[in-house]
Amino acid sequence: MSIIRKIIRPGKADDYAQVVEIENACFPCEQAASADSLKMRLENFAPYFLVCEQEGQLIGMINGMSTNEEDLVDEMYENDLLHDPHGSHVMIFGVDTLPSFCHQGIAHQLMDRFLKTAKAENKKSVVLTCLKELVPFYEQFGFENEGISKSEHGNVIWYQMRYVFHA
Repeated sequence: MSIIRKIIRPGKADDYAQVVEIENACFPCEQAASADSLKMRLENFAPYFLVCEQEGQLIGMINGMSTNEEDLVDEMYENDLLHDPHGSHVMIFGVDTLPSFCHQGIAHQLMDRFLKTAKAENKKSVVLTCLKELVPFYEQFGFENEGISKSEHGNVIWYQMRYVFHA
């Protein structure tokens, strides 16, 4: 029996087509990031764009940006003007796993690596928004539910979650 290795690594320009496919497989069109937005994130938001690769195929990703803003606002999804590599906070825009690879720990591995990266860069917190049914999933990592977000992205109700790094 051979072991199939999964590699978590920073996203790169060559990943663009697969990244778009993953996003579209994981989110309805009104919630999915546009192809242009994903390209901008790949180009500008290192080290906060991580992918999970298995045998040359991308099967998951997590992406976000560093900023001095304390809360995630809809403008961040499509616009890099609020990105500051030296910002105190990190916003997560999406945690995606191809449906055929769900429930294999990929999202956990991506989140663990993302949080370690943010901690190593001395960020104060990591913020994301999620649907109500996903609140318990993020709470298991130590995120705290701050209630309904101001976000209107995709015309759904989002909950803002925050992970705080303690000194």
